Amino acid sequence: MTGTGSELRPPYARLQDWVQSMPRELRNLKQAEAEELFRRIGITFAVYGEGGDPDRLIPFDMFPRVFSALEWSKLSRGIKQRARALNAFLVDVYGRGEIIRAGRIPGRLVYHNAAYEKEVAGFVPPKGIYSHVVGIDIVRTGPDQFYVLEDNCRTPSGVSYMLESREIMMRMFPELFRGNRIEPVDNYSEVLRRTLASVAPAKCKGEPNIVILTPGHFNSAYYEHSLLADLMGVDLVEGQDLFVDGEFVYARTTQGPKRVDVIYRRIDDSFLDPLCFRPDSMVGVAGLMDVYRAGGVSICSAPGAGVADDKAVYTYVPEMVRFYLGEEPLLDNVPTWQCGKADDLAYVLDKLPELVVKEVHGSGGYGMLVGPKASKAEIEVFRNLIQAKPHNYIAQPTLALSTVPTFVEEGVAPRHVDLRPYCLVGERIELVPGGLTRVALKEGSLVVNSSQGGGVKDTWVLAE
Repeated sequence: MTGTGSELRPPYARLQDWVQSMPRELRNLKQAEAEELFRRIGITFAVYGEGGDPDRLIPFDMFPRVFSALEWSKLSRGIKQRARALNAFLVDVYGRGEIIRAGRIPGRLVYHNAAYEKEVAGFVPPKGIYSHVVGIDIVRTGPDQFYVLEDNCRTPSGVSYMLESREIMMRMFPELFRGNRIEPVDNYSEVLRRTLASVAPAKCKGEPNIVILTPGHFNSAYYEHSLLADLMGVDLVEGQDLFVDGEFVYARTTQGPKRVDVIYRRIDDSFLDPLCFRPDSMVGVAGLMDVYRAGGVSICSAPGAGVADDKAVYTYVPEMVRFYLGEEPLLDNVPTWQCGKADDLAYVLDKLPELVVKEVHGSGGYGMLVGPKASKAEIEVFRNLIQAKPHNYIAQPTLALSTVPTFVEEGVAPRHVDLRPYCLVGERIELVPGGLTRVALKEGSLVVNSSQGGGVKDTWVLAE
């Protein structure tokens, strides 16, 4: 809010009076009101592996994160550039593999990757797009310095928190929105529907029928699946609601079978089709991949997209930008050591207490070591894990992440944050102005994941 000095940064200037005019009693009242709204609407998340009811209310912080129009313009260009490069990479590695032939990325990282789906090798999805919703996690380390922490090319979640955080802030503090020109995010569902419709298969005649495929109400993101289906006006289906007949997929409806043209899937590759992937899948659709490869249905994001967001492949995204687009990356990667390389491994093991170590396929803040915050015992456990399977880990420096004002018990205090904007890729690339800001509510913590005690904030982009 103040940068490195004591003067307010311009994007936050109009929030100072708002904070000062809200005594603790009013703040506590508003916080309780926000939690009640979240509970009433049903915005929860699940933590797997815990006993009892896993559903939790996600912590919500009322102090918005604010970007100026200029800051967002820079971010937006970099995010779109990255989404273009990632999709070009996916088309390439499931085709001729030119970037590997050119020696710009090791073939083993791609073809031996658990997320590489041989079943779609040689297949080009409609419009040449594999990842239709790219969630790019970004951290800020200085006034003009942003780093990409990781890419999410499969089924990035959290957009419901972006939409509902804005809805609740507008309901509780309408005066803030009257006094600030804030770019809207409520057209996300409209842009998403347009994106999905634009990649309908060639066999689709007329207006495409779009559905959202969910694993069911036990999934941690089920609320989001149902919200997006409602906002887009499309059917929310489970695997048992769909069936294959000939060269098309159909949904069972009260009016009889209805052909499906586009499936926005929110289940993992391995569960999509028991005839192609895991035979024990109870949430997929038998024969779906045959129809997909024959051009009878579009699956968004495409099976196999996960090879682009692997944490080892991540280190080569700047090279993808140069190779496919002939441009210099607008957003930097965090410097990363690959433990599969002997020199990198030696450095990581020597500097383990200073580094952040992540599993290549880990997510949600699991399988991760934050060296400066870890005990000696935790560090030694990770040392043994890395030595046993070095290719399974990468390491990064502990960044001095930016903090933003956050309401805490004693008033307002700085807490670390990251940002996940959602880039939609169809016939055109679109980005709503904002995203999901996740905040580490524990003092000093760098882990923002909700499964690890993090919360969410509304993200403002100020109009020019």
